[in-house]
Amino acid sequence: MSIYLVLFFIFFLLIGVPIAVSLGLTCIFSVLVTGAFGVEVLIQKTFNAGNSFALMAIPFFILAGNIMAAGGVSRRLVNLAGALFGRMSGGLALVATLASTFFGAVSGSAPATTAAIGGVMLAPMAEKGYDKNFAGAVVAASGTIGLIIPPSLTMVLYGVSTGVSIGELFIAGVIPGIIICIVLMAVEYVISLRRGYKGDEPASFKTISRYFRESVFALFMPVIILGGIYAGVFTPTESAAVAVVYGLIVGIFIHRELTWKDVSKLILKSAKSTALVMYLMVTAEVLTYVLVSEQIPQTIAASILNISTNAIVVQLIMVFILLVVGTFLNNSAAMVLLAPIFYPIIMSLGVDPLFFGIIMVISLAIGHNTPPVGLCLFIACDIGNLKLEHLVKEIAPLVAALIVTVVALNFFPDLILFLPRMMR
Repeated sequence: MSIYLVLFFIFFLLIGVPIAVSLGLTCIFSVLVTGAFGVEVLIQKTFNAGNSFALMAIPFFILAGNIMAAGGVSRRLVNLAGALFGRMSGGLALVATLASTFFGAVSGSAPATTAAIGGVMLAPMAEKGYDKNFAGAVVAASGTIGLIIPPSLTMVLYGVSTGVSIGELFIAGVIPGIIICIVLMAVEYVISLRRGYKGDEPASFKTISRYFRESVFALFMPVIILGGIYAGVFTPTESAAVAVVYGLIVGIFIHRELTWKDVSKLILKSAKSTALVMYLMVTAEVLTYVLVSEQIPQTIAASILNISTNAIVVQLIMVFILLVVGTFLNNSAAMVLLAPIFYPIIMSLGVDPLFFGIIMVISLAIGHNTPPVGLCLFIACDIGNLKLEHLVKEIAPLVAALIVTVVALNFFPDLILFLPRMMR
């Protein structure tokens, strides 16, 4: 059946069928051709795949991110970041990255972070003399932090696929997210120094205080989510619902930039995004069942372990595979497909699945900045009216820095596991 799975999947992708639909059709046609088992089994697996309480976190986090994005949060976070770092060389680039980190802790989405911060930062950077392609590269690369800093939708998918605690994944993502923010800012600072991008006048303490007060409600959201989970007040899934309620209170009653009419539009937008992710989740689960029934994951595992049984070497091989896959599959699809395959391998080698989950999230996040799929690249191109080939050239040093960082993290698992261990 393996050859039919590959052939049908490639065929459907080549004729332009969406990935989620391709997965489902691949399973159906492969089963019909081979007669391995009844199609009714696929129907049962499809229903069971969507029957998960943990999956309810997905629509709530998507809606919470959309509410906060539409409620003036991005502008307030940019103002705060500008007051803190705007005076440095390349200040606006540093501001974009720091603001993306703040907003990522609200949205949990790389595309949403890129769109929100790009909409605020690209025009001011161009006005200050920054190369517009460099500005787009900064916004696109920084957007990936939205998947790494908690809350993260990709972490939810990994947790659902492997059974790893979503709450611990959220905590484990804090330090890597901060590290990646610092790495990107360092690279941007060096490039800005070489190109002579000047900073703004230093902000007064009064100005910093004012911007902090304006941003405090947005900054408090991840504190509520993570604090509530580890205090035992609510589960990770319930925290997503709390995030929605909190976002509504902030947007409608505190910032007063949202109306109930806006909320209805945001619910519809979130429902469309949720439908795509959920359909992808259930079809990928069905495909996983088919793959397991044919013992394909075991074959892949044996092939990788034949190369080496050293945990570090195997991890780096997997990182390479994830980086390649991330260039042509979106992170959600790649996660639900590869997590069930890689999980038994890392468990057999004694690798902490919590640690490797964060490595997977970071590796796939980089795919948002690499063509042909590179969603953050296309968003930055659209917002800034840029050409893809020019943007790719400018983002190359930032992507290289991200790859070096994820490779380095494989050698220092305590950086990822420190906070979860401390919280246990």
